[in-house]
Amino acid sequence: MRSRNPVFSRRGFSRDNGYAGFNAAPQAGGQAVGTQGNPYAQGNPYAQPAGDPYAQNPYAQNPYAQQGLQGAPPQAPATTGRMTMDDVVLRTATTLGTLIVTAALAWALLPVDDANINRSYGIGIGAALIGMVLAFVQSFKRKASPALILSYAAFEGVFLGVVSSIVDNRIASGAAMQAVIGTMAVFAGVLVAYKAGWIRVNRRFYGFVMAAALGFVLLMVVNLLFAVFGGGDGLGFRSGPLGIVFGVIGILLGACFLALDFKQVEDGIAYGAPKDEAWLAAFGLTLTLVWIYMEFLRIIAILNSND
Repeated sequence: MRSRNPVFSRRGFSRDNGYAGFNAAPQAGGQAVGTQGNPYAQGNPYAQPAGDPYAQNPYAQNPYAQQGLQGAPPQAPATTGRMTMDDVVLRTATTLGTLIVTAALAWALLPVDDANINRSYGIGIGAALIGMVLAFVQSFKRKASPALILSYAAFEGVFLGVVSSIVDNRIASGAAMQAVIGTMAVFAGVLVAYKAGWIRVNRRFYGFVMAAALGFVLLMVVNLLFAVFGGGDGLGFRSGPLGIVFGVIGILLGACFLALDFKQVEDGIAYGAPKDEAWLAAFGLTLTLVWIYMEFLRIIAILNSND
């Protein structure tokens, strides 16, 4: 089973000012609405410059702050076409709904008995590769593409449906539902902790998560190479006791990325991001939830295979 790091879809990061304006308080004195100082007045603030992709942070200053309101919470302009929480919820529900529907269809239409498992697994792997390509294309696009995001969700759903069916029917009955419940529990827990202020998403938090994720991915790549060229389970990072440990680490990393996703949504709404950016928020949340689900499914499979 494959896991892909959702870090590759992150947007709005800045090495100079942190993530989404970390450690940069809103600045008063800017124009309320206009072209000067408005990061959304011309093009997409998430578009990557030709040189350093982290050279500019669209959230470093609040272009909507009013004179005499320094230190007050940021206020988005009363203008249509700005991202709202309803937009994020609707587009996330649409993306996840597409993924769930195709996963259910793959489960029902691609049997995993002895006669058909190789064909079904091959289709699932092919769908995963297509989904990965679509995810990378969207990650490097200047603007959100709903068609690309929904296509990614559809192909990823086929992969998840096949893999979940294999684990549920051949390794651990009920594993898919357990993984879903675990993913929902992590999402709810991180959301509550974030809203309560127990998780402080700042520049230091972002740096730690990025470094940990990079190390995690490199270890998984090395393990995969050893498995491909050396046979067996490679270095054993994805099986046995070590597999359980690394699965738990993967879930914790996914929880950290959820916190980053929530921060990105919160800042986008506060500073008046364009409505289309809600699709990017939905894309990032979907990637993270798929990551967490796959880690749960892997742990359940390892635990049951050791019985």
